Amino acid sequence: MVGFLGARPRVGYYYTGKTGAEIPIEQLKTLKVKEYQSIPVVVNESDSVYDAISAMFLEDVGTLFVVNADAKLAGVLSRKDLLRASLGNQELESMPVSIIMTRMPNITVCYKEDMLIEVCKRLIEKQIDAVPVVNQGPDGGYEVVGRITKTTMTKLLVDVMNRDLPMKEETHE
Repeated sequence: MVGFLGARPRVGYYYTGKTGAEIPIEQLKTLKVKEYQSIPVVVNESDSVYDAISAMFLEDVGTLFVVNADAKLAGVLSRKDLLRASLGNQELESMPVSIIMTRMPNITVCYKEDMLIEVCKRLIEKQIDAVPVVNQGPDGGYEVVGRITKTTMTKLLVDVMNRDLPMKEETHE
């Protein structure tokens, strides 16, 4: 299970030649989004900015995903978006989030089968806090099914250091 030994049917066990440092890195490169995604926090595009701020605090998240009437991804709300909207004398209870959200197609998304390390690279390149995990429908719209965040990546690093990563079955031919 640690990765130092491999197994072949009818041959037995053999030394893989891998050091202790190589094994977590190899495991990290094989992880998929579905293994670490968390539950998304979603609001409707007709919800008020006040309701979105409340949801963000109650759910203790930094990013909200906005869906339309068909439950398809329409936008993203960050802490910065909500802070910007709350400055000044605006009526937050009557302002819909659709006015201040970042809209499609300017949203970075990922899929369950994407490699986690690639999504991590997108978080860094785009300087964003979260990426929605989506399923693409036949109409081309995206259904939000999860999220990957900077916190997800921190959890992953802790798991790597503790070597609590989901182990993959090795098959050698």
